[in-house]
Amino acid sequence: MMIFILPLIVVVLMLVPFLLYAKKIKNGGSPKKAFIGNLCSFFGAMGLMFLLPLGKLVSAADESGAKEVILTTGAGLGYLGAAVAVGLACVGAGIAVSAGASAAIGATSENPDNFVKSLIFVVLGEGIALYGLLISILIISNVGSAIGL
Repeated sequence: MMIFILPLIVVVLMLVPFLLYAKKIKNGGSPKKAFIGNLCSFFGAMGLMFLLPLGKLVSAADESGAKEVILTTGAGLGYLGAAVAVGLACVGAGIAVSAGASAAIGATSENPDNFVKSLIFVVLGEGIALYGLLISILIISNVGSAIGL
């Protein structure tokens, strides 16, 4: 039961700064304090996810149910690395597509023959997200085989 309560507490703590300052932000105030509070709670959650496997609170059973597998800190960091790989790749792809798509629309509106050339640049930006997904799949498959799942 404790394993479900701790992440729930962390999620609630991450929402508190934005809930407290939502009215001030809506009235044109600066979201600086809310951002700093959310940043601190994010690193607190990362610390919790790092320390949770150290206490042997996280365990998983294999398919037959005969053997219990304890997730280690290395496995947790592997899953965190896979999440970071996908997250940062998607952010990078979003930035690339936002710049490339607007330029592609502008070039196509001036000359419709530039559509295929413009589409290639937009697709290249989207490929960054696919590379991040591929890397995360490789990380997760290696972490899963290392811990015996």
